[in-house]
Amino acid sequence: MGQDASNEPPVVLLVEDELLVRMTAADELEEAGFHVLEAANADVAMAVLEARSEEVQVLFTDVHMPGTMDGLELAEQVHARWPHVRLLISSGYARPQPDEIPDAGRFVPKPYRAATIVTQIHELVHMAER
Repeated sequence: MGQDASNEPPVVLLVEDELLVRMTAADELEEAGFHVLEAANADVAMAVLEARSEEVQVLFTDVHMPGTMDGLELAEQVHARWPHVRLLISSGYARPQPDEIPDAGRFVPKPYRAATIVTQIHELVHMAER
């Protein structure tokens, strides 16, 4: 990848333990022009960020998943270590309050429409560029 990020598609790290949901979301995001990295849980997501944190612009994570931490804890860890990464949280069960999501992160309930996610990620990427 070149240093000129303006020519590169925004990179989204998608964290979702349900394979079908993750594959569908990844396809929809790639069709919208994003480069998608996938992780099945927070532990895998942290390993991806350890290796590629400069590239990742948005973390899009589910709340409930197996592993050592849930999506909200993952968001806290990512915000603490990589504050440039914007946060988008999703869940079919949890409804976190805005103050539970660090750094002006956003929440979208499941089931979500692809267009909603694409819009939210575009807005988060533009926030990061300012």
